[in-house]
Amino acid sequence: MIEFVYVGIFYAILAIILLFRVLKGPSVVDRAVAGDSIDILTAVALISFAVFSNRSIYLDIALVIAILGFIGTVLIARYLEGRL
Repeated sequence: MIEFVYVGIFYAILAIILLFRVLKGPSVVDRAVAGDSIDILTAVALISFAVFSNRSIYLDIALVIAILGFIGTVLIARYLEGRL
């Protein structure tokens, strides 16, 4: 159990650093990549919690978050290219 707490604290620190990049990023691309990284961190944290708690509902939620993050990143990339 204590290992899960340490991993959670580590992920929270990484998410705060990435949130700083989202707010202060020098370019839109940096902000998009940081936002996508936060989505990936959230999905990995949910997968870890699903394995720890033996509940599969968290895997479904992680899958939805990952898919929505991917779609958001693709939409931002298309918008930056001017094709949206």
